[in-house]
Amino acid sequence: MAPETQAAAGIEARRQEFYDRIGGQNLTPLWLSLAELVTPEPRSLCRPASWRFADIRAAMMEAGGLITAKEAERRVLVLENPGLRGQSKITTDLYAGVQLVLPGEVAPAHRHTQTALRFVLEGRGAYTAVDGERTLMSEGDFIITPPMTWHDHGNESDAPIFWLDGLDIPLVQFLDASFAEHLGEDEQPVTRPLGDSDARFGANLLPVDHRRRGNTSPVFNYPYERTREALERMRRAAEWDPCHGLKMRYSNPVTGGHAMNTIGTFVQLLPKGFSSAAYRATDATVFAPIEGRGRSIVGDDFVVEWGPRDVFVVPSWKPVRHEAAEDSVLFSFSDRPVQEALHLWREDRGNA
Repeated sequence: MAPETQAAAGIEARRQEFYDRIGGQNLTPLWLSLAELVTPEPRSLCRPASWRFADIRAAMMEAGGLITAKEAERRVLVLENPGLRGQSKITTDLYAGVQLVLPGEVAPAHRHTQTALRFVLEGRGAYTAVDGERTLMSEGDFIITPPMTWHDHGNESDAPIFWLDGLDIPLVQFLDASFAEHLGEDEQPVTRPLGDSDARFGANLLPVDHRRRGNTSPVFNYPYERTREALERMRRAAEWDPCHGLKMRYSNPVTGGHAMNTIGTFVQLLPKGFSSAAYRATDATVFAPIEGRGRSIVGDDFVVEWGPRDVFVVPSWKPVRHEAAEDSVLFSFSDRPVQEALHLWREDRGNA
């Protein structure tokens, strides 16, 4: 063995002995992992993925014959990212699932520190109750459950209702800040009339003595009928963004910021024949089309053909292009408020 080779082997052996010895003291050298910890660009186990609503619906209806909403507490099928299996995650720090409530059922009242959104995929006439107020649910409605607010769901209609749940469960879990309580009753007492929150906060008016509690929007149902009308009126200006078509952010009427602290929610209109420019951002995003058909190309080779109620996810910093075969409306959510608060959010508008 050449002297220099022998010397190199000797120093490597000494290093390994050092690493082994300090490992017993719960110490580890940064220089062995720095390149993986501080990366030049985002690296994630989150992968592009998609789910057909027809498949989800069939599985949910089967589950409806196996377990009641009360037995399950929440009858939900989790949409697990294929790169994060076993972790109940759709992105690195967000959870998504599809929930079913059959006619006559109630999902019992509970509350937790996690923030939740509901995006109604199918059905109308069921309700969600939040902190003493009920709201009726219809397809395309976006509904908020703020942290530590009592909430229950019931279906007094004659058809099943399905909605997409989005929660910040992985983020709260990472922070070791999870708390949950059960009311002990299926339904919480209703103390405010239907539409109370919308009347107080949804008409560009605020109660004169309103005192803000946190940054979550006091409007907890954003009806799709109103959202769709706004998009349709705005399309008349034909101000199409090359990356997004016509994209809007759901906002808190008190602060003007995001409707929720940890989850950003968005809706966009893509006109028939629209083909977007490539776009990428650091917030991994979950999409749920509610109208139309088209396809999205994520990265170099992942293509999802989507229709109403399907779900797909675009990982952090992966470029995406949308192509609309029909007039299409896409709901989406991400962790953008968290990234913006930490001054981490970044976008790349490609060749737009």
